[in-house]
Amino acid sequence: MSTGIIIIAVVVALALGWIAGAYNRLVALRNRYKTAFSQIDVQLKRRYDLIPNLVETAKGYLSHERETLEAVVQARGAALTASRNAAANPGAPGSMAGLIAAETQLNGVLGRLFAVAEAYPDLKANQNMLALQQELSGTENQIASSRQVFNNAVMEYNTSRESFPNNLVANAMGFHPAQLFELETDKERAAPAVSF
Repeated sequence: MSTGIIIIAVVVALALGWIAGAYNRLVALRNRYKTAFSQIDVQLKRRYDLIPNLVETAKGYLSHERETLEAVVQARGAALTASRNAAANPGAPGSMAGLIAAETQLNGVLGRLFAVAEAYPDLKANQNMLALQQELSGTENQIASSRQVFNNAVMEYNTSRESFPNNLVANAMGFHPAQLFELETDKERAAPAVSF
């Protein structure tokens, strides 16, 4: 064998090794952010499961506020659907935008429910309502923490995906950018007020 063929074979082997390494790193980073989203999904499901109990507890006290209770139920349903869509394809811009919009709407109606509940002293003192408030508050904290882990994993994936020369592999192999799970304004970033 000539030296030229050996050099070409070594260069090709090194290039293939680099491509495989870049591909495997992108796969690992993508799997990391998908796993991080599954933690958000668990907390969102827990939150969605708490909301019907909250509505049932408040229903007896807020008979004149039926519209608010119905808005909470509808927003919960929309958020649950958006969460399922996002869980099927975490990081996809469309599914994440739908989840962000649904969560923003749900936070808004929950805030309205808690504001209305402030006017009912018996409801504020109800032990079930207080327990649900504490669970919801704890769940909100877990969601925020899980969202931060997810966003960090997405940022690391996107940075690797966009960096040269990894971007050559990413573009050729169909690694699309991932969307962060961020609420858009300071008002939307605030967890719903759940103090009684």
